[in-house]
Amino acid sequence: MLTKNSSILVRDVMLTDSEIPVVQKKTILKEALEKMGCTGLGIICIINEEKKLLGILTDGDLRRKLLKVQKPLSAFFVDDALDHAIFSPLIIKPNDTLIQAVEVMKHKRIWDLPVVDGNGVLVGLLHLHPAVQALLEFNS
Repeated sequence: MLTKNSSILVRDVMLTDSEIPVVQKKTILKEALEKMGCTGLGIICIINEEKKLLGILTDGDLRRKLLKVQKPLSAFFVDDALDHAIFSPLIIKPNDTLIQAVEVMKHKRIWDLPVVDGNGVLVGLLHLHPAVQALLEFNS
């Protein structure tokens, strides 16, 4: 069954353009969280002017940070989102197979993978639900 699915590529399933929860590097955390909430995903990608991925912030990362750093919640809201980001997130390329991506997601227990090109430019986001749905539909 895995070899049958190996023809599906990440680029065939990834979220693109306006579907990607993304903010610029100088966005404050409150705005980033609002944008994250609008997408229904637990991740925000932080990019620079050239759309290069600088980092990501997930709801889990933020929860762990809130528990670790003892300062008032309201003080976090005015920080730059990038101050709390993961600077070297796991990424995937658009031409990688969907099976490879789902295996990484399974092994690392994550729901989302930023998709970047060879220059580090964010071109998409792979979310686990559409990935699994594509694999199931391919086998139907």
